[in-house]
Parts: sequence; structure tokens; C-alpha cells
Amino acid sequence: MSLHKDLPLKQAVLSLSEKEKDKLLVRLINKDKMLLKQLHYELLEDEADLADRIKVLKDRLESLFDQASSTIKNLPLYSNYRELTSLMRQASGWINEHEKVTKDKFSVVECRLILLQEAFERFPVLFGPTALLPGMKLHKYVMGRVKNVNGLFNKLHEDLQFDLNPQMESVISFAEEHRLITF
Repeated sequence: MSLHKDLPLKQAVLSLSEKEKDKLLVRLINKDKMLLKQLHYELLEDEADLADRIKVLKDRLESLFDQASSTIKNLPLYSNYRELTSLMRQASGWINEHEKVTKDKFSVVECRLILLQEAFERFPVLFGPTALLPGMKLHKYVMGRVKNVNGLFNKLHEDLQFDLNPQMESVISFAEEHRLITF
């Protein structure tokens, strides 16, 4: 139930003393980890911290793919498709969290493009035609990611699009070549 639908409760909360409201607010914030991260970012961080967050995220993505290169082989095998799908979902989760906390559209598009480019460059054989179910699931997932990043890219200001255009063209070109585009 929402506080807006329970007007008597809303009035009771608003009539609490400042000290009681503060205690209640702190208790509620502690129960939601994402809200805690968002508040920390909004209230305590600045542009320099955003640049640091972006660098850390890019480093994590690069490290993840470096590690994956030793475990995932560029061969169309069941396990390779599954591992790459899992890796891409994990990295996408990191980018989603970054987006929820910072709400920085440019870095989100940039990191999503890095994710796709790394996968395409390191494991091109896994994006070829396949009859294996995990391969088809990977292709479907990547199709969704390409469509998503294309939509986000198109919403950016044209100056920002200009900065990311080479990466976007590379991703679109690979996706078209491997029939991973449906728009």
C-alpha cells in the first residue's frame, strides 16, 4: 500500500516531531540499499566523483572481459554460449546500477557500447549462426541490448552522439553482419 492512498497515516507521519521524522527516515533509508547509494551520490558527490565512478565501471568491465578470455573460448560450444550470456548479464547489471545511482545517460550508453564491442571483438564466432539453444538465447539477449543501446543513443544530444558515433557504428555494423538487428 502507498502512503498517498492512506491519508490518515500520511497525516500522522507529517504531524510527527522533526526528531521522530528524522529517526524514521534514517531507518527507512537503511532498508533500501539502492536508495542509500542514490542519496550518497546526490548529497555527497560531485562531477569529479562521477568521473571516478565511470572510470571504475570501465575498469571493471575491462577486467571482467580479460578474465573471461581465459575461461570462455571463441568456439560455438554450449558452455561458451552460457558463460558469455552470464558474463554479459552480470556486466549489464553493473551498468544498470550505475544508471540508477548517477542518472548519467552518456556514460550509460558509452559503457553499454563497450560491453557489446568487447563481446563482439573477443568472441565473434559465438555470434554466428547456431542451432544450440544457449546460442539462440545469447543472440536474443544481444539483440535486445543492441536495440536498447540504439534507443538510448538516439535520445542523446547530437554533440554527445558525435563522440560515441564510431563505437555505435561498429556495434551496428557487427550486429547487421551477424543478423542481430531487428529494427
